[in-house]
Amino acid sequence: MAVPKKRTSASKKRIRKNVWKGKGYWTALKAFSLGKSLYIGNSKSFVVRQPNSSGNSKGFFVRQTNKISNKT
Repeated sequence: MAVPKKRTSASKKRIRKNVWKGKGYWTALKAFSLGKSLYIGNSKSFVVRQPNSSGNSKGFFVRQTNKISNKT
């Protein structure tokens, strides 16, 4: 079994921990952004099927919003 020769310094531990936390932060931010764009209907890279009108649909569905442009 491999055993490290020397103890890892506190600063190196802190740096590695922050890198690990940063990866999680950016992944969560991307997931939140995708969810928001799907909810609003602005997603260009993700296709969502519309629910059936029968009312027996299972799972999630996206609410459709009407976009209003301000033309003067």
